[in-house]
Amino acid sequence: MIIPPFYEDPEKSRPYFKKMAMLQKELQKQFPQFFLKELSMGMTRDFKIAIEEGATQVRIGEGIFGKRQTR
Repeated sequence: MIIPPFYEDPEKSRPYFKKMAMLQKELQKQFPQFFLKELSMGMTRDFKIAIEEGATQVRIGEGIFGKRQTR
């Protein structure tokens, strides 16, 4: 799972997602006995970019439930 730094422009998250997808592929080559099929990255604000870069799981809680309430 990866959560990149917060940016106003979600597109700035793309390099982090690209790197994580690359790392997943490298690890799969090094450890073929493990099936690394899931790649969890991206949240409500940047999930589209994460999916474009290979995410198989995204976290979109805020997109469904709205912003968290602070106490």
